[in-house]
This record gives sequence, structure tokens and C-alpha cells, in this order.
Amino acid sequence: MTKQQQLTPSEKGYASFSDMSAYYDAYGGCFIPETLMPAIDELIRQIEAITQQADFRDELSNLLATYVGRPTPLTYAKNLSDELGFQIWLKREDLAHTGAHKINNALGQALLAKRMGKHRIIAETGAGQHGVATATVCALLGLDCTIYIGSVDVERQKLNVFRMELLGAKVVPVENGTKTLKDAINEAIRDWVTNVDNTYYLLGSALGPHPYPKIVREFQKIIGIEAKQAFQSKFPGELPTAVVACVGGGSNAIGLFHTFIDEPSVRLIGIEAAGKGIESGQHSVRLAKGVQPKPGVLQGCYSFVLQNAEGQIQETHSIAPGLDYAMVGPEHAQLWQQGRAEYYSADDEQALAGLKLLTRTEGIIPALESAHAIAGLVQLSTTFNEQDRVIVNISGRGDKDMMAIFERSQHGDAK
Repeated sequence: MTKQQQLTPSEKGYASFSDMSAYYDAYGGCFIPETLMPAIDELIRQIEAITQQADFRDELSNLLATYVGRPTPLTYAKNLSDELGFQIWLKREDLAHTGAHKINNALGQALLAKRMGKHRIIAETGAGQHGVATATVCALLGLDCTIYIGSVDVERQKLNVFRMELLGAKVVPVENGTKTLKDAINEAIRDWVTNVDNTYYLLGSALGPHPYPKIVREFQKIIGIEAKQAFQSKFPGELPTAVVACVGGGSNAIGLFHTFIDEPSVRLIGIEAAGKGIESGQHSVRLAKGVQPKPGVLQGCYSFVLQNAEGQIQETHSIAPGLDYAMVGPEHAQLWQQGRAEYYSADDEQALAGLKLLTRTEGIIPALESAHAIAGLVQLSTTFNEQDRVIVNISGRGDKDMMAIFERSQHGDAK
């Protein structure tokens, strides 16, 4: 390892959870029913002990390498670079086992749960990739698995629902509310309250009550660590101009951003889902230009939440189920408040165009979530010059979205 590739203290291992604040400035916290506090206290105590154990780290590292297929490559997108006029590198989380970055966090938390003596796992999913990842690691480790998913997302992600069931998971469609990710999380929390003694809640994004935002960030920061190492192996001593990722709850973005937060020359860029357009009111934008960010508490966490004029949770929309969520994770709220990260948005049509652009130029079909990052890159192309080098996280592959895109094309909505 060269001097430029030496790891910083935060990259060498897992952070000390007991020393961490529950807050990112004003954001975060732990707003949960009193009945769940013993479970949260146990989680903080156990994760502190377990993640510092050498054999836990060895087991996780071995499975990340031999089962997940890490490190995932950093691919130079020459054709896309030629088209947009600057140098673009793709962090290929789509090549991880199960086809998305979700497997990193699912594997880490499932190993943690098993060492805590919890043999029943519950999880929520929107795009289906977290559900598939959780069902996969439960099959690997012999854990009982129940996945909650909104019934709207069941229809949008039929293939992933079939994959979860094939892997042995019990899939529970949620009919409440908007029947999407927010409602799936509500049902998972209700299950956890009822079965807290024998059940581990494997939360899928960098949000929810403390310590989940930090747990998910710690298991996803490998994305940024690998990206930095691969970049500096090609350009010793240099850093990328910017790193770009889509932002729903924000786990893939915070996983990519974390290593670069203390590198002020690197722009951190998140792309939210503008759905049918911010003006339509049918979107999932919490921070980007065009909305007035409103803080609030949702599902155990204080951060920015889409709200209507009465302060009620506003219904969300995105063509990408994984971005269709009312709250952004608290670390993103802090980065936005500090002005350290920039947030923009791309609507459904721009995301579809981004998907087709990457597919046509590079032969890579991204997930609709990742297509938002490509669409954001197109919008921001005039802010880069030909010497700039930008890393974009391809958080997942597009197989899961093919039926939805096909059906949309049959109705003339996508050409």
C-alpha cells in the first residue's frame, strides 16, 4: 500500500458506537416507544463489543471478499465521458452479490444479530434490493426472515418479491397508508415492539433511531474507502473532483461520501427524486432546490421530512421505489446544513433518460435509483471541465426494473 493509499483512522475499522453522539448537530436522536429502549440499549452495548472483536472483523471481511465479491471495481466510462466532456468513473456496486450495495449492510447486521443470539430477522424494503439482500444473508446464516414491503412496491418489484420468497423469506405486503416504504417501516417497527426478545430489526438505510444511522454508515463506508483506494492507485496522491450518488434515505450516498467528508476539495453531490416534478407535489425531494426543507420526527429520527401545510407527512412519488421516501437520513441533513454537500434532483423522465444514456454509451443498465445519479450528472455537466474526474456510484443494477420500464414503454411513456 502506497503512502497515498494509507487508511485514515475512520477507515481502519468500525467506529466506537458508545462514544458516538446520537445526533449529527441537531439531527438524529432516538424517538421510539419506551418498550423498545431496552432493545436499543442492548444493541448499542453489543455492537460496541462485537465490532471490535478481531474474529468478527475477519469473518465479515472474508465474506465480503469471497461471498459478496468485494472490492467492486472502479470502471472508467470512456464513452459517457466523451459525451459529457469530463472524466467519469463508475463505482460498480451493481456487481456486488444480489446486484446492489444493500448486501454490505445486510451482511454486517445479520452477523451482528447472530452473535447477539437473535435468530429471527425482520426488515423493510422499497426497491426490493434490501429485502433480497436480507433474505440472502439469512439463508446463508440460517436465520428466520420476514420482509415487509408496501403493496404498491410489491407490484413494482414482482421479480424481487419472488427472489425473496425463493430464498426462504416470508414476505408481508403492507396495505396501510401509501403502501410504500414508509408504511413498510411502520409495520416492521410494530413487529419489533411485539417480538423484541427474539427479533433483530435489520434496518436498510442510514436513518431510523440511533444507532441505526451510524450502523448502516459503518457497514456502507467500504464503498468510499474502495473508491478512494482504486482512484489513487490510478492517480497517486490525487483526489476526485466530485463524488455523486442518488439519495433516498441515503445509505449508498453516505457510504460513498464518508471517506471524502474531510477532503474539502472533493464535491459531495446527492441527487434526490423529483418524481413527476416538484411543482406537481408528487415527488420525494427533501433538500434540493425547489422545496423549503422542513425538519420533523419520523420513525424514530429527527431530520428533514416532506410535510404538507398542516405538518402532516406528505405523500411521496418516484419511479424508483428506493427513493420514494419522505425523510432523508440525519447525516445528510447535517451535511446540507453545513453546506458541505450539494443536493439536486432529477424527475422520472430525466431518470429514464439517464438510464438509457448509460445503457447506450457503456452497456451498463443501472437501477432506476442509480439512473437518478446519472441524470444529475448530465444536469451538472456544465460545472465540470475536461480535466475534472468524477466518481458516480452505480448503487444497483437495473434487472429489477425491467418489467416496470417495459410496461411504461408499452404505454408510450418511455421510448
